[in-house]
Amino acid sequence: MMKELFLLLAAATTLLAQSDQIRVIAFGAHPDDCDIRAAGTAAILAKMGIAVKFVSVTNGDAGHQTMRGPELAQRRLAEAKESARRLGIQYDVLNNHDGELLPTLAVREQIIREIRQWKADVVLAPRPNDYHPDHRYTGVLIQDAAYMVVVPDIVPDVPALRKNPVFLYYEDGFQRPNPFQPDIAVAIDDVIDQKVHALDAHVSQFYEWLPWVDGKLDDVPKDPAAREAWLKRTRTHEISPSVRASLVKWYGPAKGSSTKYYEAFEICEYGAQPSESRVRQLLPMLGQPTQ
Repeated sequence: MMKELFLLLAAATTLLAQSDQIRVIAFGAHPDDCDIRAAGTAAILAKMGIAVKFVSVTNGDAGHQTMRGPELAQRRLAEAKESARRLGIQYDVLNNHDGELLPTLAVREQIIREIRQWKADVVLAPRPNDYHPDHRYTGVLIQDAAYMVVVPDIVPDVPALRKNPVFLYYEDGFQRPNPFQPDIAVAIDDVIDQKVHALDAHVSQFYEWLPWVDGKLDDVPKDPAAREAWLKRTRTHEISPSVRASLVKWYGPAKGSSTKYYEAFEICEYGAQPSESRVRQLLPMLGQPTQ
């Protein structure tokens, strides 16, 4: 009898822990976009036991100078899965064509399903102002889903969320109609090499397509170790005063002032509006405020 009671209590404790577990989902237009903006944050959260999923809204079947169509889509899917393995997260790639994404009702419903099925507490996404239409429309689609995820009569085949997640924008450098605001900055020094290793999984992009577009294909090292060092050097940049101030706010003067690598996020007005304590609960690597 006591053994049965112990097992019931253990099961109840497990269920409670699962129900309280933080769940984070990140969206990008292509099967490397989430990695660029949030792989460090994802790696930290995954190490803390938090469930993280990346979702590419298109299959990336146009992002290469020589490959295209189903062959490229399959290659990029495999790269995304390898990146996920290196980060310890999950990765979904939706079967929408690269370069043809539009903010249609059908794609919005795909987004709503992904957020609901993941039971997300936090949703990461690009802002809807960008040079690439797929990036812009991914931002619009996430905004359009931000309230609808709690409406039961919308996409009724998946239960509606009972509370709206917190929606966070990735950092970008676009200034119009308004510049990015680093409401939250995550220090990723401890996982920067893991992030670079995840980016390295996207061989078709970081060592082929993107250097070709930029006219720098000859700059890509041939040696695998040299490639990752090159990737780390070319995919990081100086910390701005506003990001530095955010790091100090969330980590305190000592760590905030010494951090070298980071990822920053802006709180979207369309989702739940978290207090500072709620942000620290959702992103527990930020810790408690210093006195």
